[in-house]
Amino acid sequence: MAHLRNRNLRWCMAFLLTSCCLSSSIGCQSGIPRNRELEESLPPVPKEQHIPNAELKTTLPPYVIEPPDEIFIDALKVVPKPPYHLEPLDGIRIRVDGTYDENPIDGAYQVEGTGKVNLGATYGSVSVAGLTIEEAIQVVDAKLSETLVGHSVSITLLQTAGAQQIAGRHTVAPDGTVNLGMYGQVQVTGLTLHGAKLRIEEHLSEFLEDPEVAVDVATFSSKVYYIITDGAGTGDQVVRVPITGGETVLDAISNPVVGGLSQFSSQRMWIARRSPDKAGYTVRLPVDWHAISARGSNATNYQILPGDRLYIDGSKLVAFDGMMGRIVAPLERTAGFISLTSSAIRTMSISFRRRNNNNTF
Repeated sequence: MAHLRNRNLRWCMAFLLTSCCLSSSIGCQSGIPRNRELEESLPPVPKEQHIPNAELKTTLPPYVIEPPDEIFIDALKVVPKPPYHLEPLDGIRIRVDGTYDENPIDGAYQVEGTGKVNLGATYGSVSVAGLTIEEAIQVVDAKLSETLVGHSVSITLLQTAGAQQIAGRHTVAPDGTVNLGMYGQVQVTGLTLHGAKLRIEEHLSEFLEDPEVAVDVATFSSKVYYIITDGAGTGDQVVRVPITGGETVLDAISNPVVGGLSQFSSQRMWIARRSPDKAGYTVRLPVDWHAISARGSNATNYQILPGDRLYIDGSKLVAFDGMMGRIVAPLERTAGFISLTSSAIRTMSISFRRRNNNNTF
């Protein structure tokens, strides 16, 4: 009897599941048909009112720097204000006339961490840290006078240690600043690239003569969009993707992190976009995935903008199947437990009666 009850329960659940699936599939196919003739007779949408898609893209506004962007600064002109005192790791050019032919002094030298410049094994090292260029010339000339006669020394500054700290890649810190080493921090958050260039040059002008830098974005990290995939009852997957300016829906779904639509996904999807006036309302742009993928249509292959959410809905059938599985599984386990318990009790009862009968004889 218990076996029959379990089989009847499974048949009932299967019938209920099939009925719901059929009604769900029929409901999904229902809808208002499109009037193609009416659509073609309507006047075209003005270009300025067209929602950007793969055929009609728009350019994003000037990039605004925010944490955790990484910017690249190129030091084009870094001349310290006089009088400049040489520091360790500074680069200088030393040219000496009247040296030995086999041991010339003419080239770039770096002030070592000890504050000295190594002129070679023949001439030795000279301490120049903390000296001006004129003072360094006198010290080098005095050192070379120990081995040379009738020579002349010239020294020019090639690069300061501070310039090496200015140039390169800089990550915008959480407080919105970039660290320029010995020149301190500069606030760049909320500025465009041109604004950041002017702000950095203004800050460096306290230490340098008419500084000039170039600023570019090395890593776009603050402007992103999100791909949210409904797991049909198994949990949502959220992918955060940095935006570069030209991505479309097709680009987003083909992203290696997403890898297309999964077995839990349906073809229902849309873009949730913040309203331009930021009044708290959102714009929902339905996406016709079949038209994009199978018919090559770009009408709903929208261009993705910073802050967009591309939501991919889960399969209702898969979600319903999972829900029914979660409902039926405890019932089957309970029925199995009851059946096993009944069988055990029946076996014990039969065994007990047989033992009593044997004792009677």
